[in-house]
Amino acid sequence: MNKQDPATAAHSTAHYFLEGLNDIEVDYIFSNLGTDHVSLIEEMARWKQEGRATAQVVLCPHENVAIHMAAGYAAMTGQGQAVMVHVDAGTANAAMGLHNMFRSRLPVMLMAGKAPYTLRGELPGSRDNYVHFVQDPFDIGSLVRPYVKWEYSLPSGVVAKEALRRAHTVMQSDPPGPVYMTLPRETLAETWPAAQIQEFPQASYGSVALGGIDPQAAESIARQLIAARQPVVVTAYLGRKAKAVAALEALARRCGIRVYEFMPTHMNISRESPCFGGFDPKPGLADADVGLLLDVDVPWLPQFTQAHPGTRWTHIDVDPLKRDFPMWGFATHTRLQADCGRALEQILEAVERLATPDFDQGAAARVAGWEPANAERRARLARAAQERGAPGGISPQYVCAAVGAAIAPHDIVINEAIRNSPAVLGQIPRTQPLTLLGCSGGGLGYSGGIALGVKLARPDVRVVQFVGDGGFHFSTPASVYAVAQNYRLPILTVVLDNGGWQAVKEAVLRVYPDGDAAAANEFQARLAGEKRGFEQIAQAFGGHGEYVQDPDELPAAIARCLQALDAGRAAVLNVKVSQL
Repeated sequence: MNKQDPATAAHSTAHYFLEGLNDIEVDYIFSNLGTDHVSLIEEMARWKQEGRATAQVVLCPHENVAIHMAAGYAAMTGQGQAVMVHVDAGTANAAMGLHNMFRSRLPVMLMAGKAPYTLRGELPGSRDNYVHFVQDPFDIGSLVRPYVKWEYSLPSGVVAKEALRRAHTVMQSDPPGPVYMTLPRETLAETWPAAQIQEFPQASYGSVALGGIDPQAAESIARQLIAARQPVVVTAYLGRKAKAVAALEALARRCGIRVYEFMPTHMNISRESPCFGGFDPKPGLADADVGLLLDVDVPWLPQFTQAHPGTRWTHIDVDPLKRDFPMWGFATHTRLQADCGRALEQILEAVERLATPDFDQGAAARVAGWEPANAERRARLARAAQERGAPGGISPQYVCAAVGAAIAPHDIVINEAIRNSPAVLGQIPRTQPLTLLGCSGGGLGYSGGIALGVKLARPDVRVVQFVGDGGFHFSTPASVYAVAQNYRLPILTVVLDNGGWQAVKEAVLRVYPDGDAAAANEFQARLAGEKRGFEQIAQAFGGHGEYVQDPDELPAAIARCLQALDAGRAAVLNVKVSQL
């Protein structure tokens, strides 16, 4: 094969773009491609023929799956990947997932092609299709602007590598999050001499990570903890880093701190820790004198729970300002932007320097004193798990306990059970970091794609997705199981079918408990139809499906689903559960 002289070689922007993706170490391009990507598709084929390595393209029949696969992969690895979609239509389909990633502070590079701007063949890539006229909005970036840290339209191949490096640097810098780039078709097709293309290495242009806190601040917090009678922690996503989980456990045990999780998206402390207080911070707030908010967006609901006015609060967070929340409303005395894991290590180091025998005795007594409450919580969960429900209305607690007993501690659970989340959180004991994953955003339909991305990043563990029937509808399930089977990413989906959107019903009852909707028992939230064969969607793509409405049949159905999983097939366990 004849090779061009590097001194005189010229390539398309698409060629340099693929080189730039390699430079920033993107491993996967989760894609739903279109007419705007012709130059990239051509260049990928040429690279394959020449034996050149490129990021692996994972084709997703719907952008909802593509963007959430990137979310799951980033949650496990910390490394943002590329998502490539088709003009404004693909951007719009990916926008809900981008919102979820933005709120969850997960890095991703969303890239959309742009309709050609030339009409008459003036340049390579000019408009040659009817659809190019209708897919050219005035402001394509407006579709996702509230959900990105950075946006850019690539003006020339000369800056392709620089633009990619800038995008990567912004998305990976703390707090991490999505970026968005559009790629005009003519720009991808234009040709540039290699001598004009510069390099932008990580060492000179790389991302910025938060570190710890000022040593004086660490000592001040340590002194507060040493003097505290009833210290508490409230957290939600500290567990996004395994190191932080270990640091919180060590500090909590050493100082006798009660740890609560509210609306957690991760396991932040082992459920077996004596310091774990559950998922409702209200009991701990009543007499807390020192409190730490650690990587948490909403520590409690002020309408129903109030902090003790005498509590001294310190907030340590990758984003304590909540800069993208128009209103927030939680008063704290000290606010520190830092890596929680490192900050907690610093505080523990200060505690060790300052600890006294009286402090040691008091902290140990507090930890020991929580055992009766912990035992009662475990007994309460065990009693709930034993209540199996009835045919046509299996207890969600029983379902989750049965699945929890069948999987390993290192297996990963994705939680989109919404109103049945207490069953998932309580009945599936998690003790290892990064074995529980949720979503901080408000867009439902995320767990299928996230589960696929997690499985891609962690092929050696089982990945189990819990989702309600409403969320299952949103998840574009045909795309989920097409990808699962095509790329050999077996996931287990447990559908908790309670007949509709129970969150809508509960919301109406909270505002209008004695209203007309309550009297009529009509909340415009029922989804039950003549037939609801969610499991058949997996079967349509070669996966395994089970439908269970009798609690006696559940254990065997779970075993068959896990057998299918271990054999490389995705599985859906569709369970008819009791309504809330």
